[in-house]
Amino acid sequence: MIPLLLVALDTDLTALRALGGFFALRTGEPPNGPLPTLAQAYTARHTGGDEERFGARADPLGFRVRKVADSVRTPEARVAASLTHQGLVARLWAVALGSAALYDHVPDLDPALLRWDPDGAAPDELWLTEVRARPADAIGEVVREGHLAPLAAALRERFRMSERLLRGNAGSALMGALRQLERWSAAGGRPDVRDRARGLAADLLAHPGLSDTLDPATLRRRSCCLYYRVPGGGLCGDCCFDRPPSRH
Repeated sequence: MIPLLLVALDTDLTALRALGGFFALRTGEPPNGPLPTLAQAYTARHTGGDEERFGARADPLGFRVRKVADSVRTPEARVAASLTHQGLVARLWAVALGSAALYDHVPDLDPALLRWDPDGAAPDELWLTEVRARPADAIGEVVREGHLAPLAAALRERFRMSERLLRGNAGSALMGALRQLERWSAAGGRPDVRDRARGLAADLLAHPGLSDTLDPATLRRRSCCLYYRVPGGGLCGDCCFDRPPSRH
């Protein structure tokens, strides 16, 4: 058996950079001025935005949904909200699963510690202001309770999103992160990272919050992310449909 070759969790999360930009996480304070936290993003509509500090980003979630809608040219807010959700959740799963597989620890991704630029792209959109190590088996609590629950609640209230769709996004995003780690592990000769990531992902997908999101035989999702409704869009690789349903 090949031993698990772990590295220590460092304050710059250096090892994550080797996995690619989607897995990397900036640390410290953003250099170009203050950004709202994800905690603020999940509650901004209730607490009131801080327009003086953050300007248009005072409502980061609404800003991001509008940005995505403009980018894919969709007039449907719930389509843009679903794509926004999928993108952010995929980033969080990638950081957490990559850290757990490489470090045997995950950084505490408390929403109050993560600053978010809703106008940015990976890896520059997220900044972890303080690196605090937690054991790898805390990954579910860190992502599921820390982010999936409050983010889904905000999107359901603001954009009338389906809970089943959001859980499907979360399951699909987790599987996407695992596949990327498997490819990296195969290319770099790191079966230890692959096996650890697989074990963690299997435990996460067995949790009641995600257990019915993917078909166990095909690993295709059991709900649709609505990408087919984007002008010129089609089906995702793990879509539950074999052909796009009628838009009417």
